[in-house]
Amino acid sequence: MFQRAVVTVLALGAWTFVSAAGAPKPGAAPKVVQSEETRACLKCHEKLATPVATQQWALSRHAQNGVGCYECHQADKTDQDAFDHNGYTISMLVTPKDCGQCHEQETREFEASHHAKAGEILGSLDNVLGEVAEGVPAANSGCKQCHGGTVKVLEGGRLDAATWPNTGIGRINPDGSKGSCAACHGRHTFSASIARQPENCGKCHLGPDHPQAEIYAESKHGITFRAKIGEMNLDARSWVLGKDYNAAPTCATCHMSATKDLPLTHDVGARISWTLRPEVSIKLENADARRADMQKVCANCHAREWVGNFYKQYDAAVGLYNDKFAAPARAVMKKLRDAGKLTPTPFDEKIEWTYYELWHHEGRRARMGAAMMGPDYTQWHGFYEVAKTFYTEFLPEAEALLPGVTAGAKAMDDHKWLQGLSKEEREKIQQYYQKRYGE
Repeated sequence: MFQRAVVTVLALGAWTFVSAAGAPKPGAAPKVVQSEETRACLKCHEKLATPVATQQWALSRHAQNGVGCYECHQADKTDQDAFDHNGYTISMLVTPKDCGQCHEQETREFEASHHAKAGEILGSLDNVLGEVAEGVPAANSGCKQCHGGTVKVLEGGRLDAATWPNTGIGRINPDGSKGSCAACHGRHTFSASIARQPENCGKCHLGPDHPQAEIYAESKHGITFRAKIGEMNLDARSWVLGKDYNAAPTCATCHMSATKDLPLTHDVGARISWTLRPEVSIKLENADARRADMQKVCANCHAREWVGNFYKQYDAAVGLYNDKFAAPARAVMKKLRDAGKLTPTPFDEKIEWTYYELWHHEGRRARMGAAMMGPDYTQWHGFYEVAKTFYTEFLPEAEALLPGVTAGAKAMDDHKWLQGLSKEEREKIQQYYQKRYGE
């Protein structure tokens, strides 16, 4: 249980006093208020063990408010991961359950978020690729460092090296809680400014299957943020759009942070109306209310008509992906399975890899690019790749396994161009290119 810190004035020559605004105050007496137990921790850690960690902590709001090493790391002897350390019972892990003793609302919101469920990848196709096709060490150092994995405790409260270190956002902790607040706020700075910056989200949200960091960087939002970062007031205690800053939005601005008519939330999906992760995109529960909240964020900078038209374009792109490519491809895969042309083992046939990349990589890029105003990711990294894979790989591979299986998909109006463009259409295209580029 959390114990109220004993107020003690501690002078440590290596530290600088931290002002109420959160920035070092040159020339002030190097004093910080901490408990007797934390003072004992610092006698060793300040100079011998993890000195930089103690320096970072000393500049944190935790230090300013009497929350030190022991207040976060203390444990009951009955805790699975508890161990004796120089006469004190502590745990290496600081979990959302620990943080929630002070940050109750933030923890409750996080527990309701999709972030807290990220460890559920352990039963997905992604995990089959990571642990089976690739190998467990690859998954431990890759997948689970973002998604989180189950932290296993060895004898004496020590943590299994195969499962720790791990600050995955959906980490499954020995106390039953899910997640790691340090995934966004860092250790031991516990910094709001780190969590507000897009690079923080980019630790996990980047790459071939979810390139939100790259999409944001190419968007006008990301371009403006990078140019105006000095005007973002990232260290402010209050960080309300339109009140404390107005230069540009970050990931946190749109998905979590407060505006004039929305409170801060640690449920990162609370303002998302579509889920773009599955094979076919799905509208989430209470999608209209979720969208209304996101549109309130947009309305701080954009006119109502602009916001409405953006969402029409976004919905049209998602609908195009669903109807033209995703649903027909999924139907073809079902026919192949029903006909016994695919074994029950995933990824032992080429078409399973092709289909996976079609929706999991290329399809996500197209949809996410449209969601975040990244035109190159919508087009060349997105729909172009979707179309190329669908027409030149997926359909031929399916036909080779079961002739005629793609007839229904090809008969759709969206795919009738495969039967050949008309003479007039071909001439129009040829004339345009000749006029623009010459022979």
